[in-house]
Amino acid sequence: MVKAMVSQEYTYAYAAVSPADGRMDSLILPHVNGQCMQLFLDEVATRYPNERLAMVLDGAGWHRSEAIRLPDNLRLLFLPPYSPELNPVEHVWDDLREKHFHNHVFDSIDALENHLEHALQDYENNPILVASISAWPWIVNALKN
Repeated sequence: MVKAMVSQEYTYAYAAVSPADGRMDSLILPHVNGQCMQLFLDEVATRYPNERLAMVLDGAGWHRSEAIRLPDNLRLLFLPPYSPELNPVEHVWDDLREKHFHNHVFDSIDALENHLEHALQDYENNPILVASISAWPWIVNALKN
């Protein structure tokens, strides 16, 4: 008899997209919590120090952590409950799963993270693709007004 133990390991991708120009910024972090969310928000704000940023988020608990301190150039806009389809980055996640992770099995969490890192870099280096996925007409029109 062969004995086996199933174990699970997790890693998390954080990302923000700009539908206006297709820019995308991402980080791979070990948890989904307020501390990691703070790291992500600080990183995005640091990458664009001379821009005023508005980030659209769903109602996940780590998005609303009391411990989060917003950088001066960043504001959060929360979507109504149960409306992830309104978040531009959700379609990037769908595309990522379909094109980069469909039917993949990884030997280790390190192999998965390496694959994820390269996939995210592909999106970050292809703003035309990101814009085509995230720039819905109603978002682009709202940005122009």
